[in-house]
Amino acid sequence: MTKSENKTPKRQHGPMGRGMMGSGEKAKNFKKSMKMLVKSLKPNYTSIVFSLLFAVIGTILALALPNVTKIVSEEIFNSISQNISVNLQKVMTVSLWLVCMSLVSALFSYFQGFILSGVTAKVTKKLRSDISHKINVLPLKYFDTQSYGDILSRVTNDVDTIGQTLNQSLSNIVTCITMLIGSLVMMFVNSWQLTLITLCAMPISLILVSIIVKFSQKFFIKQQNALGEINGIIEENYYAHNIVKTFNAEKRAQKDFEVVNKNLFSSAFISQFLSGSMYPIMNFISNIVYVLICVIGGIMSIKNPVFAVTIVAFIQYMRTFNQQIGQVAQISGTLQSAAAASERVFEFLNEEEQEKESKNKIKLDKIKGLVEFKNVSFGYEEGKPIIHNFSAKILPGQKVAIVGPTGAGKTTLVNLLMRFYEIDKGEILIDGVSTRDMTRENVRALFGMVLQDTWIFDGTIRENISYGTPNKSNKEIEDACCFAHIDHFIRSLPNGYDMMLDETSNISQGQRQLLTIARAMVNNAPMLILDEATSSVDTRTEIMIQKAMDKLTQGRTSFVIAHRLSTIKNADQILVMKNGNIVEQGNHEQLLKQNGFYAELYNSQFAE
Repeated sequence: MTKSENKTPKRQHGPMGRGMMGSGEKAKNFKKSMKMLVKSLKPNYTSIVFSLLFAVIGTILALALPNVTKIVSEEIFNSISQNISVNLQKVMTVSLWLVCMSLVSALFSYFQGFILSGVTAKVTKKLRSDISHKINVLPLKYFDTQSYGDILSRVTNDVDTIGQTLNQSLSNIVTCITMLIGSLVMMFVNSWQLTLITLCAMPISLILVSIIVKFSQKFFIKQQNALGEINGIIEENYYAHNIVKTFNAEKRAQKDFEVVNKNLFSSAFISQFLSGSMYPIMNFISNIVYVLICVIGGIMSIKNPVFAVTIVAFIQYMRTFNQQIGQVAQISGTLQSAAAASERVFEFLNEEEQEKESKNKIKLDKIKGLVEFKNVSFGYEEGKPIIHNFSAKILPGQKVAIVGPTGAGKTTLVNLLMRFYEIDKGEILIDGVSTRDMTRENVRALFGMVLQDTWIFDGTIRENISYGTPNKSNKEIEDACCFAHIDHFIRSLPNGYDMMLDETSNISQGQRQLLTIARAMVNNAPMLILDEATSSVDTRTEIMIQKAMDKLTQGRTSFVIAHRLSTIKNADQILVMKNGNIVEQGNHEQLLKQNGFYAELYNSQFAE
């Protein structure tokens, strides 16, 4: 169906009609985003708990290794200092314990990674499924104001970001906390004096990390938004590449891309730089502490030589402790990115849906085709009506043409009839039943549609024609194609009706439109909507299709939106629209005799 000329401006395909997102969007609520993400993990809590338990056990075993190594070192050191033989059996036993502990620690780490990978796959799968479901229940007006590329980015980039964060950071957080607490305890066990010296540097590290995290959050938000924008531009330029080339707009398209790409570069550079700068800062502070530990530990070793072995173990724990602080900094950066992605995903999932319908609504089975518009008013924006107190009555089996200049409200009228939008005032009746009292599914099942904008799905020609009615027989499909004058063309293709179609299929726009006409014929709905159904075919084919359409519309109430007035001469009733109102009504001959607005439109198409 043609885009309504009156609706809220949409982010159109192509570089000229793109609606840009605000790059200066302020930072959102980090805690709220993470809370929603954690809530989405609820079905996998058990698996996550087991995974984190395995991570804790593996970490504790890894933490014990330096202290076990210390036992071997002390045994060797004491034997050498006392000039006695080394107890090899003890050394071998302890070494065997070291190997076993390392192996068990590795196994637990493997199992936790295996479980968490499964959880991540399930969560991302569910998020994509939720987004897919959400797309189907959102009102059409939502898509009028959103970039297609931005929605795609939420399904791909943002969900992938969430998945990577869950897979990498979730276990890292637990491991990191366990390592921090465990290494701190072991440091106190080995030397409380040296531990206090180490802890003196912590407040400085924490202050620096908190400042950087707070400052970097808004840049992570900008980065995710810029990713959505750049996806939109790429999708638009790919979809409308022929338009870009036709208007020699390659430079402008490239310029638009460079602007957003520059924004993405800027936000990504700053966010990643700030995130990455935390580790070097932590490392610098740690190196200063290492120097102090070595100096003070050396002084303490003068009084107690065995303490030198303790210093080796302490430095290992201290290194682990400092590494985990650096890890905290890295995880915080990852969480910032995940929070921004989660915000965008859940923002989409929380969008207002179509009003839910009760299951006990009226369902029309036997359709006569009486359609009545009663004092219908509608506007895409509140307070800006474009259909004004519209009334009309279409009798069963009538062929009704809707004509008028661009922006008159022709397509809007059909949108309301199909309940793509809900009317503001008045009502639309089908066989005396208000469309509000029927489900949207039931209303839409009453109409077959042929749109000006053709759409071919990935699949065979047979599957495309029977789309929405998969139970149709091969004969019914082929008969419909004969009526649409496309059977011969299909049979001339490789594999005929079983030829696979996709975006790269080399069939013309006119042939695509013939396929959609055959699709409407197969659908065999009691009423029809034809929106410029022959706009992409040649005059000879148009005449043949017009005859097939006349046969198809026999006994069916049909609505024909037409700009070429020569195609609707045989309509039972013509509704002439102007500025959202019916200004004239009648058949072709009657309207020409009136010598009014319709006659003016008709004559202008045949003027020299």
